Amino acid sequence: MYRRWVFVKKKKILDAVLEEFAKLAAIPRKSGHEQAVSDFLKQDLTAAGFTVIQDERGCIIADKPASKGYEKVPRVILQGHMDMVCVAEEGYAYDPLKDPIKLIRGEKYLEAEGTSLGADDGIGVAEAMYILKHAQNHGPLRMIVTVDEEQGMTGAIHLDSRYLTDAAYLINCDSENYDELTVGSAGSVNLDFSRKLTRQAATQPNGWQIEVKGLLGGHSGERIGDGRGNAIRTLAFALAALQEKGSVELASFTGGKARNAIPDDAKMVIAAELDQAAMDAVLKTQRENYLKMYGGVDPAVQFVLTRVDVPQQVLTADVTTDFIRLLTILHTGVFAMSTVIPGLVETSANLGVVSMNEEEVTVAYFPRSAVDQKLNEFCFMAEEWAALTGFTAHIGTQSPGWKENKDSRLAKLMTGIFKEQNGLDMKVETIHAGLECGWHFLKNPKLDMVSIGVTTKDIHSPNEKLLLDTVEPQVHLILETLHQIAERG
Repeated sequence: MYRRWVFVKKKKILDAVLEEFAKLAAIPRKSGHEQAVSDFLKQDLTAAGFTVIQDERGCIIADKPASKGYEKVPRVILQGHMDMVCVAEEGYAYDPLKDPIKLIRGEKYLEAEGTSLGADDGIGVAEAMYILKHAQNHGPLRMIVTVDEEQGMTGAIHLDSRYLTDAAYLINCDSENYDELTVGSAGSVNLDFSRKLTRQAATQPNGWQIEVKGLLGGHSGERIGDGRGNAIRTLAFALAALQEKGSVELASFTGGKARNAIPDDAKMVIAAELDQAAMDAVLKTQRENYLKMYGGVDPAVQFVLTRVDVPQQVLTADVTTDFIRLLTILHTGVFAMSTVIPGLVETSANLGVVSMNEEEVTVAYFPRSAVDQKLNEFCFMAEEWAALTGFTAHIGTQSPGWKENKDSRLAKLMTGIFKEQNGLDMKVETIHAGLECGWHFLKNPKLDMVSIGVTTKDIHSPNEKLLLDTVEPQVHLILETLHQIAERG
């Protein structure tokens, strides 16, 4: 029979974990801007009595010695990431480099006011902090908190292998459902396209802003198989359709919030010869086309047309043509389903962000695949797409996939504990999303790893929420796992 862990003052585990989470939520921690939260973690964990290393990129490695009598037990690592995807509702005032997350605790969920919650992966880090401070009867325990997981996994990429090679087990706390145990994940590669812009004076009489909004968006790994629409691609096809009806000159085009989030909005400003009636007719047809393709799962799309001042400068025709061509050939969504695991997406890509200023446009594209060779093909195709459109392709470091270990002792142990504690089977799965475990596996192929997480919904969006009832069961799961590893050796 498993233990119910009771600690000093009998403080509820949920309240204590949320206290740790609130400390993180108070510190802006957008990917690439984690210095403040890294410094906080170093100070907090040092004050708690642990040996703490802050590496040159800001990753935190905190060691807790084994309980007396368990010094020879294999080391266990609890691992998460400190950065978050920062997005806000339309019109909500939020500076992700300065503003804290404002938490709203309801009876069932923890949410944020107007922004993403950052439970990915703040809640995993908070749980690990709590466990490090309160675990009893365990072997050597280490907590690793990386930087920049959401944007480029640079923390995991550059983490010194010595922090992994002296351990036998690693529990990654970065998954999204408390009753699921992940034992494998997809690889990915950052592909960016950029081009210098040439502009000229506008020649058409009418200025228009067109915005595509109301889409569901969501995580580009977990939700890509749902068949949701992509606002950037939708707006690009609308621009192409408008050009077929008359002269249209593009002044600006922006959309998306993160490469790994399906864009739920995009907007452009144009100068056009088309009048209100002609514009309305084209956009009406585009909305009908969208609903035929995506309306079954993502039906709330809006095409918002607003008259604006005619822009003074617009892109030259050749640049506009190449820009439209790039956005429309960069397919987004599922490319292939797994031939091994029914229902699992094997390969996909997300057209994540378009940024444009007066001098340059950049496009962030994000393929994922369980097959590394297919990512190699994407890298090859990126060079070809760039050559066809006058863009420059920038190919980032390819993140490796994490291959399932069918003989995982840790997976068998944790699924057994979960069933005893909760009275139901824990699902064991491979996911179509990136986890840092792929990089950890490269550095220590013998490391027995799993990934778990509390239940969160709509991560990477302003609708993100955390199911409160799943926090305590997961803490119990980890604590009992640590104890049984210690007892069994």
